[in-house]
Amino acid sequence: MLTGGPSYTGGVNRGPFLTPDVAVIGAGPIGLAIAWRCAARGLRVVVHDPAPGSGASHVAAGMLAPVAEAYFGEHELTALLTESAARWPAFAAELTGATGVDIGYRTEGTLMVGLTADDLAEARRLWAYQQELGLPVTPLRPSQLRDREPALAVRVRGGAFAATDHQVDPRRLVPALRLAAERAGATLVPEPVRTPADAGARVTVVAAGCGSAALTGLPIRPVKGQVLRLRAPDGGPPGFRHVIRGYADGEHVYLVPRADGEVVVGATVEERSDLAVGAGAVLRLLRAAIDLLPELAEYDLVEAIAGLRPGTPDNAPILGPLPGRPDVLVATGHHRHGIVLTPVTADLIADLVTGGSPDAIGSPFRPERFVTDAAADVAAADATAAADAIGSPLRPERFVAAGSGEGSGASGDATRPMQ
Repeated sequence: MLTGGPSYTGGVNRGPFLTPDVAVIGAGPIGLAIAWRCAARGLRVVVHDPAPGSGASHVAAGMLAPVAEAYFGEHELTALLTESAARWPAFAAELTGATGVDIGYRTEGTLMVGLTADDLAEARRLWAYQQELGLPVTPLRPSQLRDREPALAVRVRGGAFAATDHQVDPRRLVPALRLAAERAGATLVPEPVRTPADAGARVTVVAAGCGSAALTGLPIRPVKGQVLRLRAPDGGPPGFRHVIRGYADGEHVYLVPRADGEVVVGATVEERSDLAVGAGAVLRLLRAAIDLLPELAEYDLVEAIAGLRPGTPDNAPILGPLPGRPDVLVATGHHRHGIVLTPVTADLIADLVTGGSPDAIGSPFRPERFVTDAAADVAAADATAAADAIGSPLRPERFVAAGSGEGSGASGDATRPMQ
């Protein structure tokens, strides 16, 4: 628990010379949501980022897909995805209420389809596994698919419906989260920091996506994803309502419609760190998208962009105190799940900051599962600087629950779409 700092009388203390209670490094959806939650609890919060909202979230499609993203052998991650997706309706309503911003939250659900017999066979293996987990997957015949989405190609052999897989627009979400955090009292500092100690706060939260590796020594690597944005002709809405995730002649693709006429098409999964857009990737994505929805051939191509997801060796995020540094919390490594995991990550980290009882659902994602010599060196080198910057001893006991069960990458798996 945070103790020994400025007293609070129900509001945010904005004294200009006070040490921040919490410094958040990274102003993507994860960092901003954490800042919002902490500021709303009466803590003095500063967010450091020289380019807010310019990371993976600017490229992401915003699918909230605990069902479609449930993959073999990832039981604990699937549980976390499902829990966070269940929090999204209330989270979206609270955020819209706090800001008045439409974040593009839509609940029509997701259609998962296979174009050929081979595509359908591959998809059915995954759907069977998802059903075994008790996830809501409803198989559909081709005629039933086209009843829901008449624009689907007549070649589509079959599919399934995931009613609880929704969507949000990340390019609306991030500004809304920034506004909510600032209205709650958080301050944005558009400058980078080199170490957690440089933030000068009593507690630092590292939510810097791929940049978290240098700040923590943890194994977070960039996983490139290329994404396209189309626009429906004549300024109208797209000719389909559901998110569509498909297999088309072995190519995986997703199609996300927006009410304003935009369609997001994605995405590649590449173990690379450049941001170049390749002609081959554009060709593959467009071919698969048009094979599933032929009308997309008449849409305008308005953007081709690449982003870097923060991946980890076991595909799961890293949530909790940095080993040896209870004053440094980590919230990163979300890979393709950053948007859907925003609510649960913000709640878990805010609880740890304020000394609340850690939610057991975060336990499998603690940083110590990746403790390396590099991480230990970062922690040791930073400890003295942190004490000097704060101006008082760092007291681990203020984190009542630290280490007691708390918790912006598909390792070599090029079959998973970017979220």
